[in-house]
Amino acid sequence: MHSLRLSSLAVPLVLLLSACGGGGGSDSAPVVPPLTPVGPTALVASSTVANRCEAPRSGSSIDKPGTLLDEQTWVRSWIDETYLWYREVPTTYLPQSFATAKAYFDVLKTTATTASGKPKDQFHFTYSTAEWDNAQNGIELGYGMLLALTRTMPPRKAVVTIVEPGSPAALAGLRRGDELQTVDGVDFVNAPDAASVKIVNDGLFPQAQGTHTLAFSRNGTPISARLQAVEVNTSAVQNERIIDTPTGKVGYLTFNTHNNVAERQLVETMRRFQAAGISDLVLDVRYNGGGYLDVASELAYMIAGPQVTTGKTFEQVLFNDKTRPKAPVPFHAQSQGFPGPNPLPKGTPLPSLGLTRVTLLTTGNTCSASEAIINGLRGVDVQVNVIGGTTCGKPYGFYPTPNCGTTYFAVQFQGVNAKGFGDFADGMAPTCDVTDDYQHQLGDPAEGMLAAALRYRSSGSCIPATGATRLLSSMPGPADTAARLLRPAYKEIAIIRH
Repeated sequence: MHSLRLSSLAVPLVLLLSACGGGGGSDSAPVVPPLTPVGPTALVASSTVANRCEAPRSGSSIDKPGTLLDEQTWVRSWIDETYLWYREVPTTYLPQSFATAKAYFDVLKTTATTASGKPKDQFHFTYSTAEWDNAQNGIELGYGMLLALTRTMPPRKAVVTIVEPGSPAALAGLRRGDELQTVDGVDFVNAPDAASVKIVNDGLFPQAQGTHTLAFSRNGTPISARLQAVEVNTSAVQNERIIDTPTGKVGYLTFNTHNNVAERQLVETMRRFQAAGISDLVLDVRYNGGGYLDVASELAYMIAGPQVTTGKTFEQVLFNDKTRPKAPVPFHAQSQGFPGPNPLPKGTPLPSLGLTRVTLLTTGNTCSASEAIINGLRGVDVQVNVIGGTTCGKPYGFYPTPNCGTTYFAVQFQGVNAKGFGDFADGMAPTCDVTDDYQHQLGDPAEGMLAAALRYRSSGSCIPATGATRLLSSMPGPADTAARLLRPAYKEIAIIRH
């Protein structure tokens, strides 16, 4: 699960896109626009220059010989045609000022900010098409673990949050809560120099299969793990549980991503919950950055059932004024037939739990399609209780589009629910504010966020037995609701398939 890279450790850590297919800004130094404003390159239809490549891929039946300017012209035209805020794109940048199409793409976005002062567009990036295609089938190059950066200044802290079963990390005995100490002999916690940064990045975010040595600490005990970077098949659904309570059975699952493999895994879990007669559901999306809206719609239907959702809108997508309006995304009652390993046949009737309330566990890493589940269900008056932290705030989505081996992601629509609400660019606030508890495994009823959800279900109170007004994990240090997962940007978006 490789992902965001670390910047120089000599200054406060800034999370940047990984160079392995990451943002185009890494291809060129920032470019100052010309002092005399000039209009953009004369725009043509993007289709007329699509797949005209400076370096056509060997064996590709799509790529045609072209130039760098062809690729840059495609980028500029595609932005002008599809970008939600195309009117706010600066017109002062010249393609000749940029060494690559990706570097040019990186500046072709709005410079506006939200009400809280955050950039309005934080979601403008690229990946290699090969990497993106693999990711949709749950295949990622790495060790099979997900790290969260919980402290950015020395002494820094990165904690293991998820370990993929059967992965190199699992086989090495790593588990949730282990704290990273060194990478290939370099002190991750305190190292200050750029040379150390490179070693850390190369070890944490491998570009190719190979072996690296990472050292961790578990409750003060050192652990050394020699890890082989391989292509790991990741699970969308983990830790399925049925928890018996005095007032009925509660289903729990960790849901990590809305990708191709999620459809079957979700359906099979919901069938088991339906057969068990659960009366409540806790959906743990604390690390779920999003993915396909159709998967989110299917899950929302399986939670609420046909009595609530039939004929209703799950999400209406709003485009720019150049794009033909599309029909709303309904609550899907049948599978959409996502491709991938062991796909579920299209048109398979989905199970449903018929719940009028549901609890979601969230953090600042809960984004986009995961937020759409909350918003879509609230739009049809299902009670959605949110336990954890404020979500990341991404009411926007993408049609990822490949050109010359690079897949481009630019905001192309905003989603609103059946009530017309979609204004959560600064995140969705929790019902109960609870920090992540790395000292317990996900799905353990004693884990801080799940325990708070079960408590709120039975008492309607966010206050724990100690009388504290804020629920804290057993882990010392700064509040971890602000922890940032080290993962690819493509795992924090909403996507509609063409």
